[in-house]
Amino acid sequence: MNNNAPSLLLVDDDATFCAVLARALTRRGYAVHSVHNVATAVEYATANPPEYAVIDLKMPGETGLRLIEQLKQLDQHTRIVMLTGYASIATAIEAIKLGATHYLAKPAEVDEIVAALHKDSGDANIATEIRPPSIERLEWEHIQRVLNEHDGNISATARALNMHRRTLQRKLFKHPVRD
Repeated sequence: MNNNAPSLLLVDDDATFCAVLARALTRRGYAVHSVHNVATAVEYATANPPEYAVIDLKMPGETGLRLIEQLKQLDQHTRIVMLTGYASIATAIEAIKLGATHYLAKPAEVDEIVAALHKDSGDANIATEIRPPSIERLEWEHIQRVLNEHDGNISATARALNMHRRTLQRKLFKHPVRD
């Protein structure tokens, strides 16, 4: 391993995905350390604050949003990309507010992740979507926003949405609707 390589903490509960992404990032010059939950990530980062981090949003236990906050407390200069298969506007906004450098929806190309790690500002020339999101996508985003407001508590979210808890759980286990 190259001692001059920038350190990168990769946090994802999907071990196979983590291994593949770690290999690809190592080939691109990073010294990658992979973990599969927030507690282990905090333990590792406390002893070895990373220069970069790629974090999954949804993991067993605490979410990646909590980890962003903790990594920023350890080192304000850590560049963090939130990577998730459950993308929503609410979680994107929270990730950025908490200190993430960028937010990407899975599947994302490795080069796209590397570019996001090094972005210093937004792109005003990015193509804007002209068609409105579908009703299903709006529902998904609203559920995610309310879930975030209730700190991930499914029962409280179901009450706030006036929805049965099991119905909400079924909706949450589905992947977000692609537009």
